[in-house]
Amino acid sequence: MPVAPKSFALNIPSSIIPHRPKELNYGTKSQQKLLLTFHEMSTGNRALSGVCEHILYFLSYTVFVLFLPVSVFICLKDKNAFTISGSSISEAILLMNLRWLCTGRKVVQEYERAVIFRLGRVMPGSMKGPGIFLCLPCVEECFMVDLRTITFDIPPQEILTKDSVTVSVDAVIYYKVFDAMISVANVENAHHSTRLLAQTTLRNVLGTKRLSEILSERDVISSSMQSVLDDATEAWGIKVERVEIKDVRLPVQLQRAMAAEAEATREARAKVIQAEGERKASRALREASLMLNDKPVALQLRYLQTLSGIAAEHHSTIIFPLPIDLTTSFLMSNPAQSVKSGINGHPTATAATTTTSTATTATTMSSCNNNSSDLNV
Repeated sequence: MPVAPKSFALNIPSSIIPHRPKELNYGTKSQQKLLLTFHEMSTGNRALSGVCEHILYFLSYTVFVLFLPVSVFICLKDKNAFTISGSSISEAILLMNLRWLCTGRKVVQEYERAVIFRLGRVMPGSMKGPGIFLCLPCVEECFMVDLRTITFDIPPQEILTKDSVTVSVDAVIYYKVFDAMISVANVENAHHSTRLLAQTTLRNVLGTKRLSEILSERDVISSSMQSVLDDATEAWGIKVERVEIKDVRLPVQLQRAMAAEAEATREARAKVIQAEGERKASRALREASLMLNDKPVALQLRYLQTLSGIAAEHHSTIIFPLPIDLTTSFLMSNPAQSVKSGINGHPTATAATTTTSTATTATTMSSCNNNSSDLNV
């Protein structure tokens, strides 16, 4: 019977087998994704690059530490070290060390972060700041990133709305860098890319809206733009904090048409309100006429009320005739007393009363003629 081949294992040291780390415990998710990608790309030559990196790093430190005191000592010993005829070797060494010291010293402000590339690679923990540190020349390269909020004005964009109206819209964007490492490693110029993306996003979002929606729903449009920009710029280490639409400019002809439409709407509303008022007034007058027709005394009371109102408003003498209806109704209410007064023979009192009334009326008329400027008939 055939014998199955025995399985065998090859004992290979784990130190020479490139492996993928299970988890990166530093930085944000974007940093972990970025460093994991760099790790996978460099697993082929990881051992060789690691050895070269350590050698160059050690040599750079050694040259800087050893030659700086020697060059300073030579220059101080040689009086002509800084002259043209002096030792060119000592001068060159001193200048090289001074250049390394000046260019390698980095001061990072509180609102900044420094991303360091060592031999072209981003190393874990390579983001420095704030404070002062030394960056070795020829081995390390430093990029400064500002973490403060940046304001950017989007230039006016000519946009064709959903209802085929051309408008010019401009906006303002507030954003900041939340991860300095991926903003340097993932995109060439994060700020320029964000600004270009903001312009295209403004055109794309407003192109799906009607003119009435653009004019009335600015907050909704701003929130939609912020969400779209924030999702797109997360891979660049950019956080879009706020989007505001500044101005919506309409064509001149459209402005005139909208103004005429608004004016016509206001006039129509005014006519409707006026007609409604007249209808209510006519109904009230009809009800009042029916009430006065049923009760004549109410008309007399209304007449007296009108006279009281005139007397209260104008401080002048007013002469008005006594209504016949009022006198007739008064005489009809007391016919027996009127007849009795005539039979019992009291004409003297009546005549006196009439004479007094006539005299009073005459006096009043003369007073009115003398003061015609103060009368209101």
